[in-house]
Amino acid sequence: MSAPQATRTTALHAGAWWLWALGLATAASRTTNPLLLGLLVGVAGYVVAARRTHAPWARSYGAFVRLGLVVIAIRLVFAFVLGSPIPGTHTLVTLPEVPLPHWAKGVRIGGRVTAEGMVFALYDGLKLATLLICVGAANALANPARLLKSLPGALYEAGVAVVVAMTFAPNLVADVQRLRAARRLRGRPDRGVRALLQVGLPVLEGALERSVALAAAMDARGYGRSAEVPPAVRHLTSVLTLGGLLGSCAGTYGLLGDAGGGYGLPLLLAGLAAALAGLWLGGRRSVRSRYRPDRWGARAWLVAGSGIAVAALMIWANGYAATALHPPAVPLTAPVLPLWPAASVLLGLLPAFVAPLPPGTGRADRTERGDRTGRAGRAGRAGGTGRAGRTDGTSRAGRTDGASSASKASRAARAASPGRAPDGDPHAKEPTQ
Repeated sequence: MSAPQATRTTALHAGAWWLWALGLATAASRTTNPLLLGLLVGVAGYVVAARRTHAPWARSYGAFVRLGLVVIAIRLVFAFVLGSPIPGTHTLVTLPEVPLPHWAKGVRIGGRVTAEGMVFALYDGLKLATLLICVGAANALANPARLLKSLPGALYEAGVAVVVAMTFAPNLVADVQRLRAARRLRGRPDRGVRALLQVGLPVLEGALERSVALAAAMDARGYGRSAEVPPAVRHLTSVLTLGGLLGSCAGTYGLLGDAGGGYGLPLLLAGLAAALAGLWLGGRRSVRSRYRPDRWGARAWLVAGSGIAVAALMIWANGYAATALHPPAVPLTAPVLPLWPAASVLLGLLPAFVAPLPPGTGRADRTERGDRTGRAGRAGRAGGTGRAGRTDGTSRAGRTDGASSASKASRAARAASPGRAPDGDPHAKEPTQ
């Protein structure tokens, strides 16, 4: 199935991207194998590179990757300075230990740093970094405005707050890049603490201007209006929504935990059903309407299903390959790449082939741009020749006119000078004095 060009009618539903990314994040939470985590990061990065647009939020993926690297570095520094609960026999270095009072038992600063503790910290930090990168992939691929448009009516107010918070980071990254480029063009340094302080004030000013413009736009569109709902419906909506959220949280905790696999799935399904019923009832108080709502088509099912399949297969793999998914730090062993979990992670590459192509990346667009470039080049060469010819012709004409004017002036001067015969009459006699 070839992927079409993304338009208003064929664009992928924003919720499909989030379900795909959350599936990859769930799979990352079920393993500490650095090879599998690196494979998940590679899958997310490939899909982002193949299907992201040129919108401001699409440029935020690099910021999430850098944030993940910072998380890994912080986790390693904490393990190096504060120690690790993992015992080890391979001592890397022994730091001076700071004596602490008796009430701080179990906490130490300095002391022996072991290779086992650092490896455990690396695995833990890499898992958290992978979770952040998966969320960054969803943030770079899903349009926040279309995601807000697809939310239920009961979540409209909360959805606006969440979408505004989600778009803050991409707009902030875009402002920083724009200001750094402006400083480079002016010959000013764009790196260092001083440059960062000088860039921070314009970035803050831009954020305040966007917030004021957003508030004015929301007020002009009647944001916050609600319809009258009977008290009994409001109470039932609150009970269903709160109970459904609590059930969903408990079920999710059971699925993520090792000992809650039996009750986690039923409790999660019951919580989701109650929460959906509460959202449906709560949507009665919303008076907003939808113009051309996004459709959940076959491609959206494939994209969302690939992420859910990765999560489900990784959860299932914990039953038959737990050691491979969680390589032990004590004793130190080299991690191995399990075959079937790695193959299940590769299912996450499906959106790179079935999702619609972003505007400007299709084969037809590239061919059309090449044709336009070729026509422009040929027109430029032809125009240059014509201009050169006109320039040469003009210069030759100018030289001819200048020569004729000079000759006329010289003849007039000779004719007016005494003792010379006019050039026009060779038989004329010279005048006598």
